[in-house]
Amino acid sequence: MLAANGPPTWPSLPTTGCPTFPPTPVEDVVRLAKIRWRIEHDYRELKTPLGLDHFDGRSWAGRHRHVTLVTATHLFVTLVRIRPKVPARA
Repeated sequence: MLAANGPPTWPSLPTTGCPTFPPTPVEDVVRLAKIRWRIEHDYRELKTPLGLDHFDGRSWAGRHRHVTLVTATHLFVTLVRIRPKVPARA
């Protein structure tokens, strides 16, 4: 799906869709756009607070270990975030 907004002097875009895919409801397109936003949000969280972009090493093995640890940390933080809160004892 392509959406464009431009001045009236622009040539019109073809309105034919992709012949190999069935027509997609707008709700599905919105759902996919929200999934894309979630992926971008998680990537931003991986980079900034969790330190994905802080690796200064030179080896592939070091980079791989760093990315693995940051990803595991992100999993832990996400699981803690979605865990139901237990009421505190009085």
